[in-house]
Amino acid sequence: MFAIIESGGKQYKVAEGDIIRVELLEAEADSSIDIEKVLAVLDGDTLITGKPYIEGAKVQCKVVEHGKGKKIVVFHYKPKKNVRTKNGHRQPYTKLQIEKILN
Repeated sequence: MFAIIESGGKQYKVAEGDIIRVELLEAEADSSIDIEKVLAVLDGDTLITGKPYIEGAKVQCKVVEHGKGKKIVVFHYKPKKNVRTKNGHRQPYTKLQIEKILN
């Protein structure tokens, strides 16, 4: 059994027991949240799709931790003008453990 959920403008294929990294969520570590933006659920041979979401379906998740991703370097320059800027960026994320898929 797996589901396709939406979080932070991105879609994730999840099954029970999976650990995923999503955009930062406003939730405490070791708390439980429900994601209600479920796009599709496959249970055995039965596929249920929503338009765009399935009503009444939700995925129960446990917040494992919050953190920051790897640093990326953002470098801008203008040729022949001696203009250079170098910045770094670390995207914050939330790590979730999928506990149960309800439809």
